[in-house]
Amino acid sequence: MARGTRAAGRATVAVSFALLLVAGCTASDDTSPKAVNSPLPRKAREDALRWAKDTTARMARLTGAELLPDTANAVYEGCVGENDEVADDGRYTLFYYVYSPASATEHTSMVRKLRSQLPGQGYEVTSYREFKSAYASAVFRARNKKNDYRVEAETVGSGKTKPQRFSFAVRTPCLLPPGAEQQRF
Repeated sequence: MARGTRAAGRATVAVSFALLLVAGCTASDDTSPKAVNSPLPRKAREDALRWAKDTTARMARLTGAELLPDTANAVYEGCVGENDEVADDGRYTLFYYVYSPASATEHTSMVRKLRSQLPGQGYEVTSYREFKSAYASAVFRARNKKNDYRVEAETVGSGKTKPQRFSFAVRTPCLLPPGAEQQRF
């Protein structure tokens, strides 16, 4: 593939990723800091899962990684408030991850690509480490400054008893299904 074509392809992936993140993740209009009864962002579970799958796939494309679809896992959990409030209104968070078979020798390059691309797309890097060993593996974590969606990419597996793979993951903030009435505390 010609150098110009490769660069254009990378730019297209970066722009597509940015558009997906802006369109896929809208936060509430309330900007008050952590008010217990602030309106929660609304998103159906199916929409959150679709966003998670699209986002991890775009992260993988951005790094040049293959994904192993049979390793994908979605975990929905109830939200627990700052003062241990638990609501019965259907609010949830989603943690979604999928593995890549990329070898450990590629992990540093992968987190470097994410660190260079995502801050320009509204993400603040919250954790970063390049691969050194099974005990000091690659880690990239970032938080969307606008809506608190989080993306993660890191080495998983010890390499001794479990194969080392690379994990792409996302975590949503607390979301409320459309049509549900938000419980007040």
